[in-house]
Amino acid sequence: MKGLLFLEVVLAVFYCKAQQTYPLNSDYETIPANSYIKDTNNELGQFTGIYKAYFQGNETILYISKVENKLQKTPNKVYYMDVLVVKYVVRNSAGIILQDTQNNNTREFYSIWFQPQENAVALYYSGTNCRVGWGKVYLYKINSTQLSWDYRPNSMILDQQNCPGNQDTKVYLPVTKDLIFTKQ
Repeated sequence: MKGLLFLEVVLAVFYCKAQQTYPLNSDYETIPANSYIKDTNNELGQFTGIYKAYFQGNETILYISKVENKLQKTPNKVYYMDVLVVKYVVRNSAGIILQDTQNNNTREFYSIWFQPQENAVALYYSGTNCRVGWGKVYLYKINSTQLSWDYRPNSMILDQQNCPGNQDTKVYLPVTKDLIFTKQ
Protein backbone atom coordinates (compact mmCIF):
# COMPACT_ATOMS: atom_id res chain seq x y z
CA MET A 1 0.00 0.00 0.00
CA LYS A 2 2.88 2.37 0.83
CA GLY A 3 4.50 1.60 -2.50
CA LEU A 4 1.32 2.52 -4.39
CA LEU A 5 0.98 5.79 -2.45
CA PHE A 6 4.63 6.63 -3.17
CA LEU A 7 4.12 5.95 -6.89
CA GLU A 8 1.03 8.20 -6.97
CA VAL A 9 2.97 11.03 -5.28
CA VAL A 10 5.89 10.67 -7.71
CA LEU A 11 3.55 10.68 -10.72
CA ALA A 12 1.66 13.73 -9.39
CA VAL A 13 4.92 15.65 -8.88
CA PHE A 14 6.18 14.63 -12.33
CA TYR A 15 2.87 15.66 -13.97
CA CYS A 16 2.88 19.04 -12.26
CA LYS A 17 6.40 19.71 -13.46
CA ALA A 18 5.72 18.33 -16.94
CA GLN A 19 2.79 20.62 -17.62
CA GLN A 20 3.69 24.17 -16.78
CA THR A 21 0.91 26.76 -16.93
CA TYR A 22 1.23 30.01 -18.87
CA PRO A 23 -1.19 32.95 -19.29
CA LEU A 24 -3.55 33.13 -22.26
CA ASN A 25 -1.45 35.53 -24.34
CA SER A 26 1.70 33.42 -24.18
CA ASP A 27 3.39 32.67 -27.48
CA TYR A 28 3.06 28.93 -28.10
CA GLU A 29 6.39 28.95 -29.92
CA THR A 30 8.27 29.99 -26.77
CA ILE A 31 6.68 27.64 -24.22
CA PRO A 32 7.99 24.14 -23.48
CA ALA A 33 6.25 21.13 -24.99
CA ASN A 34 3.21 19.83 -23.06
CA SER A 35 2.65 23.23 -21.44
CA TYR A 36 -0.81 24.64 -20.76
CA ILE A 37 -1.85 28.11 -21.94
CA LYS A 38 -4.65 28.88 -19.50
CA ASP A 39 -7.35 31.53 -19.51
CA THR A 40 -6.62 32.48 -15.89
CA ASN A 41 -8.69 35.71 -16.01
CA ASN A 42 -11.67 34.20 -17.89
CA GLU A 43 -11.12 36.61 -20.78
CA LEU A 44 -12.58 34.13 -23.26
CA GLY A 45 -15.80 33.74 -21.25
CA GLN A 46 -17.09 37.12 -22.44
CA PHE A 47 -17.38 35.75 -25.99
CA THR A 48 -19.39 32.61 -25.20
CA GLY A 49 -23.03 32.28 -26.18
CA ILE A 50 -25.27 32.10 -29.22
CA TYR A 51 -25.01 34.99 -31.69
CA LYS A 52 -26.98 35.75 -34.84
CA ALA A 53 -26.45 37.98 -37.89
CA TYR A 54 -27.90 38.40 -41.39
CA PHE A 55 -25.74 38.86 -44.49
CA GLN A 56 -26.79 38.81 -48.15
CA GLY A 57 -30.12 37.15 -47.34
CA ASN A 58 -28.66 34.41 -45.17
CA GLU A 59 -28.94 34.00 -41.41
CA THR A 60 -25.77 32.87 -39.61
CA ILE A 61 -25.94 31.58 -36.04
CA LEU A 62 -22.70 31.14 -34.09
CA TYR A 63 -22.52 28.75 -31.13
CA ILE A 64 -19.45 29.86 -29.16
CA SER A 65 -18.23 27.81 -26.20
CA LYS A 66 -15.08 27.73 -24.15
CA VAL A 67 -13.06 24.52 -24.03
CA GLU A 68 -10.36 24.15 -21.40
CA ASN A 69 -7.09 22.28 -21.83
CA LYS A 70 -7.62 21.54 -25.57
CA LEU A 71 -4.80 19.57 -27.14
CA GLN A 72 -2.94 21.60 -29.79
CA LYS A 73 -0.48 20.03 -32.21
CA THR A 74 1.98 21.89 -34.39
CA PRO A 75 4.73 20.31 -36.51
CA ASN A 76 7.26 21.07 -33.75
CA LYS A 77 5.28 20.91 -30.53
CA VAL A 78 2.33 19.56 -28.58
CA TYR A 79 0.73 21.78 -25.94
CA TYR A 80 -2.63 22.49 -24.33
CA MET A 81 -4.68 25.66 -24.43
CA ASP A 82 -8.00 27.12 -23.31
CA VAL A 83 -9.84 28.07 -26.50
CA LEU A 84 -13.13 29.27 -27.88
CA VAL A 85 -14.76 26.74 -30.18
CA VAL A 86 -17.26 28.03 -32.73
CA LYS A 87 -19.84 25.93 -34.50
CA TYR A 88 -22.42 27.47 -36.80
CA VAL A 89 -25.60 27.16 -38.82
CA VAL A 90 -26.27 29.12 -42.02
CA ARG A 91 -29.84 29.33 -43.38
CA ASN A 92 -31.14 31.03 -46.51
CA SER A 93 -34.12 33.43 -46.52
CA ALA A 94 -36.53 30.49 -46.95
CA GLY A 95 -35.19 28.91 -43.74
CA ILE A 96 -33.40 26.07 -45.53
CA ILE A 97 -30.18 25.03 -43.82
CA LEU A 98 -27.23 25.59 -46.14
CA GLN A 99 -24.57 24.46 -43.69
CA ASP A 100 -24.70 23.12 -40.13
CA THR A 101 -21.55 22.26 -38.16
CA GLN A 102 -23.14 21.70 -34.75
CA ASN A 103 -22.49 17.94 -34.86
CA ASN A 104 -19.28 18.07 -36.90
CA ASN A 105 -15.98 18.41 -35.03
CA THR A 106 -13.94 18.72 -38.21
CA ARG A 107 -15.56 21.98 -39.33
CA GLU A 108 -15.47 23.93 -36.08
CA PHE A 109 -13.12 26.82 -35.68
CA TYR A 110 -11.18 27.69 -32.55
CA SER A 111 -9.34 30.62 -31.03
CA ILE A 112 -5.61 30.98 -31.51
CA TRP A 113 -5.01 34.24 -29.60
CA PHE A 114 -6.71 36.92 -27.53
CA GLN A 115 -5.85 40.62 -27.80
CA PRO A 116 -6.97 42.36 -24.57
CA GLN A 117 -6.21 45.90 -25.81
CA GLU A 118 -8.72 45.46 -28.64
CA ASN A 119 -11.00 43.06 -26.76
CA ALA A 120 -10.62 40.75 -29.74
CA VAL A 121 -10.02 37.11 -30.41
CA ALA A 122 -8.61 35.50 -33.56
CA LEU A 123 -9.90 32.09 -34.61
CA TYR A 124 -8.50 29.57 -37.05
CA TYR A 125 -11.03 28.15 -39.50
CA SER A 126 -10.06 24.99 -41.39
CA GLY A 127 -12.61 25.58 -44.13
CA THR A 128 -15.35 23.44 -45.58
CA ASN A 129 -15.05 20.57 -48.04
CA CYS A 130 -11.48 20.21 -49.28
CA ARG A 131 -10.52 23.14 -46.98
CA VAL A 132 -12.21 25.74 -49.16
CA GLY A 133 -12.39 29.03 -47.27
CA TRP A 134 -9.76 28.21 -44.66
CA GLY A 135 -8.39 31.23 -42.88
CA LYS A 136 -8.97 33.45 -39.88
CA VAL A 137 -11.99 34.97 -38.26
CA TYR A 138 -11.59 37.94 -35.92
CA LEU A 139 -14.26 38.67 -33.33
CA TYR A 140 -14.30 42.04 -31.57
CA LYS A 141 -16.40 42.43 -28.43
CA ILE A 142 -18.41 45.64 -28.88
CA ASN A 143 -20.55 45.35 -25.75
CA SER A 144 -22.25 42.66 -23.66
CA THR A 145 -24.59 41.67 -26.52
CA GLN A 146 -22.69 42.36 -29.75
CA LEU A 147 -19.65 41.07 -31.60
CA SER A 148 -18.10 42.48 -34.75
CA TRP A 149 -17.07 39.81 -37.31
CA ASP A 150 -14.16 39.92 -39.76
CA TYR A 151 -13.63 36.78 -41.88
CA ARG A 152 -10.44 36.59 -43.95
CA PRO A 153 -10.27 33.41 -46.01
CA ASN A 154 -6.80 32.51 -47.27
CA SER A 155 -7.90 30.48 -50.25
CA MET A 156 -11.14 29.85 -52.04
CA ILE A 157 -9.55 27.94 -54.91
CA LEU A 158 -10.12 24.22 -55.12
CA ASP A 159 -8.33 21.49 -57.03
CA GLN A 160 -11.36 19.41 -58.04
CA GLN A 161 -9.21 16.38 -58.93
CA ASN A 162 -7.87 16.08 -55.38
CA CYS A 163 -11.20 16.57 -53.64
CA PRO A 164 -13.01 13.29 -53.00
CA GLY A 165 -16.51 13.10 -51.54
CA ASN A 166 -18.77 16.12 -51.16
CA GLN A 167 -18.19 18.56 -54.00
CA ASP A 168 -20.12 21.44 -52.36
CA THR A 169 -17.31 23.99 -52.40
CA LYS A 170 -19.32 27.09 -51.57
CA VAL A 171 -18.28 29.18 -48.58
CA TYR A 172 -21.47 29.87 -46.63
CA LEU A 173 -19.94 31.95 -43.84
CA PRO A 174 -20.19 35.71 -44.37
CA VAL A 175 -16.99 36.82 -46.11
CA THR A 176 -17.06 40.38 -44.87
CA LYS A 177 -15.74 42.79 -42.27
CA ASP A 178 -17.64 44.65 -39.51
CA LEU A 179 -20.72 42.39 -39.58
CA ILE A 180 -22.50 42.72 -36.23
CA PHE A 181 -23.62 39.54 -34.47
CA THR A 182 -26.17 39.95 -31.67
CA LYS A 183 -26.33 37.65 -28.64
CA GLN A 184 -29.54 35.62 -28.44
